[in-house]
Amino acid sequence: MLHFFRRGALTGAAAAAALAVGLAATAPAAQAETVLKVVPHSGLKILDPIWTTAYITRNHGYMIYDTLFTLDPEGEIQPQMADTVSRSEDGLTVTITLRDGLKWHDGADVTAEDTVASINRWASKDAMGQKMMTFVDSLEATDAKTMTFTLNTPTGLIELALAKPSSNVPFMMPARIAATPGSEQIEEYVGSGPFMFNNEEWEPGTKVVYDKFDDYVPRSEPANGLAGGKVAKVDRVEWTPNRDMQQAVNSLLAGEVDIIESMPPDLLPLIEGKDDAYTSIFNPAGLQYTFRFNVLHPPFDNPKIRQAVLYAFNQEDFLDATIGDPDYYQTCKAMFVCGLPFETTAHMDGLLESDFATARKMLEEAGYDGTPVVLMHSTNVPVLTNLAPVAKDLLEAVGFTVDMQSMDWSTLVARRSKKDAPADGGWNAFATAWDAGDLFNPLAMAFLNAGCDNALFGWPCDDNIEKLRDDFARSTSFDDQKAIVEQVQAAWVEYPTHVHLGQFNTPTVLRSNVQGFLNGGIFALWNIEKQ
Repeated sequence: MLHFFRRGALTGAAAAAALAVGLAATAPAAQAETVLKVVPHSGLKILDPIWTTAYITRNHGYMIYDTLFTLDPEGEIQPQMADTVSRSEDGLTVTITLRDGLKWHDGADVTAEDTVASINRWASKDAMGQKMMTFVDSLEATDAKTMTFTLNTPTGLIELALAKPSSNVPFMMPARIAATPGSEQIEEYVGSGPFMFNNEEWEPGTKVVYDKFDDYVPRSEPANGLAGGKVAKVDRVEWTPNRDMQQAVNSLLAGEVDIIESMPPDLLPLIEGKDDAYTSIFNPAGLQYTFRFNVLHPPFDNPKIRQAVLYAFNQEDFLDATIGDPDYYQTCKAMFVCGLPFETTAHMDGLLESDFATARKMLEEAGYDGTPVVLMHSTNVPVLTNLAPVAKDLLEAVGFTVDMQSMDWSTLVARRSKKDAPADGGWNAFATAWDAGDLFNPLAMAFLNAGCDNALFGWPCDDNIEKLRDDFARSTSFDDQKAIVEQVQAAWVEYPTHVHLGQFNTPTVLRSNVQGFLNGGIFALWNIEKQ
């Protein structure tokens, strides 16, 4: 079960009152087409949610694709495309059947052959999927609607991994598309979700259009976060990013925009007291800022030099520079997120406190020779923009040479997959953020995957961390898992794969005539009505 910290009450009762007033004042009117206009947190340039972990692409995935399972807001596994799950008495065979009526956007039926191919492609990229497949001897479509896992060891990881709510989400695709290697981007965008991607109107990075999929058959249960029926209640959704948040708010108040996905808390006064707008937090769990190392190239190929960064950084500087309002952030040394079951500060004493003297001493002992750190700096996602400058200042304060290179987020996302030397277009480090739902245990945390070439960009390679992740996957006792988590943190101190920089949340802003917004941990747009 996931329990997360919750900050500010936002507009609270005032928002509810404004919503009620707004709905009363704008009674439903007949419309030929209902269009929901959204300002997403970033432009969309990459359309393959398996190829990248970028959240803008994940959110795109939730618009057009569906999943076999998902997690409800209480953290419980719920079926989505799946109808039934059964297990053999020895626990070594897991059989999943698909529910009736599932169709792809091109009109073809969804088959078990499609879902088997999709699982295999997702598992080739995702840290949790890779670990799940270590338990699987074979995965086959045994008839048109049935797939069968044959396991080498009983595990509950199958449903949990397939319910993974965030990047990389195990989205289902037609087999012909899922046959694309995970290292290559797909070139056809056919899903079975509640909305269809409008390829003709796509302007990469500028505009995305989705049309309602009339043949989608939602589950019969009410929508409950990512679980339950995914009912599209508008005909068309348009995403138009806007780097100027003040302009975006003005557009929302003027009725030209319906939703702003993520607004910096320091702009909340712009909507305070306005009857036309209210705020909501779709992810009460929050997010965690993260600094990622690339271990392939100097200077971060040396674990001792990466350890010096653990002493150079402090979380408060990053959080103050990005979120600003302490009501929306908290410092937290626990890798697996404060407020979650595996929260622990074991082995964290002295770290993340900007102990410059210790950091400088460690750099000297590690033989740092002044090799520049190529630090990628994203400039068009407000909640990320100030991270790299803070990192640069703290690194330089202890003696690093830093070459901070600015670019838009989509360019950074493309570049971070390159293994080239930094001088040849590669990189040494960048900062990003992860949803708490991606971080709640050692299997879900993708940046902790230390599987060398199979690891996420940055490509850490450490047998001890991988052994501990295996131990966690095989353990069925929470107390044993908690003990393993503490060992994982000790191993991470010896071999840092990334640095966690504190937790935060940002509000979503909606016009008062928009209702049905789901607080399920992901920015989802089904169930929303526009009056």
